[in-house]
Amino acid sequence: MIRPLADRVLLKMEEEEEKTKSGIILSTSAKEKPQTAKVIEVGPGEKIDGKLEEMYVKKGDRVIINTYSGSDVKYEGEEYKIVRQSDILAVVE
Repeated sequence: MIRPLADRVLLKMEEEEEKTKSGIILSTSAKEKPQTAKVIEVGPGEKIDGKLEEMYVKKGDRVIINTYSGSDVKYEGEEYKIVRQSDILAVVE
């Protein structure tokens, strides 16, 4: 199990679409890098000036992140991304 530290969040990137809504199959070079992910684990928060900064995402949330943020991690055959809370742009509801 991966347990993020401080204000970091463990994400599982969502699969990108292989074709457009109109049915056009996309080549590998035409696909956009996925930006939507599911929150797997959340760190406890970061202490700033002696006060614990609250985490505003929780396990199970779907989020949108900056395209090239975070670190890619492979653990037990699965691929994850670890980002700082500030790299999360929005929660998808």
